[in-house]
Amino acid sequence: MEKILTQEEIDALFRAAQGRVAESPKGPVDQRVLTACNFRQSARISKEQLRSVSQLHELFARNLTHSLGAYLRLAFEVNLVSAEQLNYGEFLQRIPEVTYLVSMALRPMGISAAIEIDLTLAFPIIDVLLGGPGRVEPTVREITEIEEQILESVVKIIGRELENTWLPVLEVQFTFESRLRQADISRLMPPSEKILSLSFEIRMPEARGMLNVALPAAVSNALLRKLTAQASYRKQRGTTDSTSQMRRRLDHCIFPLQLVLPKQRVRVSQILSLEHGDVLKLNCSVGEFANLLVSDKELFHARPVRAGSRRAAQVDARVHSLDPVQKEAA
Repeated sequence: MEKILTQEEIDALFRAAQGRVAESPKGPVDQRVLTACNFRQSARISKEQLRSVSQLHELFARNLTHSLGAYLRLAFEVNLVSAEQLNYGEFLQRIPEVTYLVSMALRPMGISAAIEIDLTLAFPIIDVLLGGPGRVEPTVREITEIEEQILESVVKIIGRELENTWLPVLEVQFTFESRLRQADISRLMPPSEKILSLSFEIRMPEARGMLNVALPAAVSNALLRKLTAQASYRKQRGTTDSTSQMRRRLDHCIFPLQLVLPKQRVRVSQILSLEHGDVLKLNCSVGEFANLLVSDKELFHARPVRAGSRRAAQVDARVHSLDPVQKEAA
């Protein structure tokens, strides 16, 4: 007898068939893990690059401490606060609205960087250069043209120290261009351009403030590439067997060698009476050791011998005792 299935039974059969088809493949399961891509985080500085940048500009801070301290003739201290990558628009949001900001031409790249000095620091520096003690201005005001010319010499010293610090890594010349007005600051770089922002704290006897440097992407990327290449080169050199390499180099070094008898005491009268062919008797036996000196250091006890037609030394033992200088060094 032919059985007629209801719609519910037909749906149940279809669901069962689909379940078996889904369970039937027993092939390898794809174990790949997918993560979301954040394009805002692309081209970010790695921790190793950030460490190299910080070490480089900590050296710059020490050099600037000495050079500006000597120029101003007072106690002056510069410390690196932060080194980070951010957009130029974010950099502008962090600096005060009324400030002293200049553009520096970077040659031969043909681009410009920005150097910003807080007014709480700029006015005391101007006061010191004019013969004052370095007082802080009680009110915030704009810098005059004469004060700009006075601060220009300070900015040039900062640029010169950046050049000297970067020289082993990247040869760039920092040249003072002009002081940027409020309307010109935003036009120096696109707001979305990624820059390398360096912040330094400067302390004077009666004032303190921040020095900020904004480096455009072209020069910061070139600097990071050079630092990365140097770090990888040092790492490759560190992974080699330094001991065997040092031994191979020492194998080709030349050291002066001397074979000398133990110290003897001889009267001056005996030396003055010596003539050609005389034999001077020393207070040491024939079998006594001589001293083998390498670079004037007594290292071995040896015996004078002959090797064919040449004089030679037969090493008997190593000298274990240290002289007073060696003991002090040890």
